[in-house]
Amino acid sequence: MPFGLTLSFISNTLRSRIEMKNLLSVLIVMSTVPTLFAQQEPKVHQSSVSRKYHQYREEISEPSYHLATIKAMVKKVKEDKEGNKPVSKKVFDAMSSSEKFTYTMIHGEDASQNCDAMPPILNEESKIFGYIPSPFGDDVTWSERQRDYLTINRSTVIPLIRSTMKLRQRAGVNLKGAILHLNAVELIPDLVTTFNLKKKDFDILSLLMYLMKEGQYSEFMQSASYTKLYGEKSNYKGFLEGNVANQKLIIERAMAFYKTKIK
Repeated sequence: MPFGLTLSFISNTLRSRIEMKNLLSVLIVMSTVPTLFAQQEPKVHQSSVSRKYHQYREEISEPSYHLATIKAMVKKVKEDKEGNKPVSKKVFDAMSSSEKFTYTMIHGEDASQNCDAMPPILNEESKIFGYIPSPFGDDVTWSERQRDYLTINRSTVIPLIRSTMKLRQRAGVNLKGAILHLNAVELIPDLVTTFNLKKKDFDILSLLMYLMKEGQYSEFMQSASYTKLYGEKSNYKGFLEGNVANQKLIIERAMAFYKTKIK
């Protein structure tokens, strides 16, 4: 091989080896980046009390109306190609109002597009959040016809919610979701009574605050609580401490708000 070509060959070979070495170095560095970031992400270790309370927050309250029949029907519902699980229009339309209530309270027909689960929360049992959980978690929600049923039959649904809360001595996440959907201010005394049974379900207090927010109750909207939970710098993780003083203040404000709406 001529001397000039030999030098050229050696030069190109060295350059290739250097470039390959540099490339490998870059790949090695890039492969460590996710690990570095993962190490920087704080890990939350929930206590057994917090884990149990998280499960408690997500529990539903089953209505008693035709419950066994509706449960058996729901078990037979097949998933469609979009992941939804609705009964047929014929079956839905044939149900009585109380049957539709139980069906809606124990079964969400639509698959939700929200795939981001809420991360674990430290000392969850001691916090009053600004927002309540979804009725069926992050993967399922009510269909449009279920929401329409609640809205159109509001005057019938409110007493059914009230009687279910009284029977179960709970306002499960499904009942809270229905109250929120209906903006059912008339159920504030029932919510307060239910909370006072055990003074454990802080999501009832969250719901009371959200009803005041939706009703634009001036005393609440001008408060530090409103600013912290719903102000411009707030986020969905915002919370108040679940101490006795905050519990009492939220209930007093909610009852005052109720009296301005119900005459």
